[in-house]
Amino acid sequence: MIAYDSILFDSDGVLVEPPAFETQTEAVRAAYRELGVDDPDQRDVDALVAGVTVDRLREICSTYDIEMTSLWDARERHDERSQFEQFRAGSRDRYGDVTAVTDLDQDCGIVSNNHHSTIEFVLWFFDLEPWVDTYYGRPKTIESLGLKKPNPHYLERALADLDAGSALYVGDSESDVIAAHRAGLDSAFVRRSHCSDVALSTTPTYEVSTLQEVADLVAD
Repeated sequence: MIAYDSILFDSDGVLVEPPAFETQTEAVRAAYRELGVDDPDQRDVDALVAGVTVDRLREICSTYDIEMTSLWDARERHDERSQFEQFRAGSRDRYGDVTAVTDLDQDCGIVSNNHHSTIEFVLWFFDLEPWVDTYYGRPKTIESLGLKKPNPHYLERALADLDAGSALYVGDSESDVIAAHRAGLDSAFVRRSHCSDVALSTTPTYEVSTLQEVADLVAD
């Protein structure tokens, strides 16, 4: 068993339930409406829900003759608002097994593709601030799209904060596994219900079903 100095976690799908696709879709449509686009093509809606690249964003803005910064700012504001509303309404919650990792001896951190401000909200709302030693989400900027996982940028920043000699990254997507390996970390893929059937092309160091299994893996 490898002894880890630090444990890093993704947030959505690992610590808290992922946002509902329908909620994200409505947030994107609200962003389009704000800029006068009342009936965008569904493909252009889906692109902004997740995984959009800078080039694809530029193409969309050219199609509707709107400024990139204006559309992205609106997209991020409405998406953030919708997430806060879901948490406050109780329609999105923390996973019950988070308590299995909040007493680990190792330093712990969060690295997410979600907004940095949303991670701050999650830590505050679920009273997780005392547990976390460092955390990174992305700023709500176009430039941040290039720094999302599988880019290991924010994982490497978290590792530098923790001065970790060895660390494990716990995620729920292939991009999490790839980012971990690019950063020189072991990875644990959590097969929650939303990713139970996902076929990975990259092999994680561990596959688990719960965070209790993660706690057992890293126990001194």
